[in-house]
Amino acid sequence: MTTVLIVDDQPLQRMGFKMLLDGTPGMTVVGEASTGTEAVRSVEQMRPDVVLMDVRMPGMDGIEATRRITAAGSRTQVLILTTFDLDEYVYAGLRAGASGFLLKDARPEELIAGIRAVASGESVVAPSLTRKLMTAYLQHAAPDAKQDHRLAALSEREREVLEAIGQGATNTEIAERFTLTESTVKKHVGRVLAKIGARDRIQAVIFAYDNGLVQPSA
Repeated sequence: MTTVLIVDDQPLQRMGFKMLLDGTPGMTVVGEASTGTEAVRSVEQMRPDVVLMDVRMPGMDGIEATRRITAAGSRTQVLILTTFDLDEYVYAGLRAGASGFLLKDARPEELIAGIRAVASGESVVAPSLTRKLMTAYLQHAAPDAKQDHRLAALSEREREVLEAIGQGATNTEIAERFTLTESTVKKHVGRVLAKIGARDRIQAVIFAYDNGLVQPSA
């Protein structure tokens, strides 16, 4: 059973999400919150698998709430909900440790699939959209001049895999590029995430961009 905490300052919005999720087999809503402060407290008490996190809320916003939840080492995954697919708040949310984002008007099946994906440790941003996001992201934050020391812990192959992840490549595409099996690629990806301390592929993409391993497309 996947447990979900809904965080949104709009009661009708929360009600709609709750009705959808509670009516989905294998999924249940364990709580609701209308502010970031309530969200952080609820995660500590309920330990949900996934938080559906709104961004704009009174008091502590969804970005700061996400940062506090992930900084606490919680196993809870955060899925940001936003009105705009290239909202600057989304970039901040990804850096804060969110596992991805969906638009608030996403189709019900997309929302369900997204929750299940992040609950299993995956991200919900498709490779093509990842490239679009990261290109726009770089308009707000340029890569650091000094590379992160964690890069030194990667083998040559792991660094190549990280670069491919940063370019938005899927495991299948990485396997074809380096003539590897998909199971081998999965192992490489797992080791890369562990060595750089990334929660998921989205965080790995940001790491790759921040360290200049991937350049924005023209």
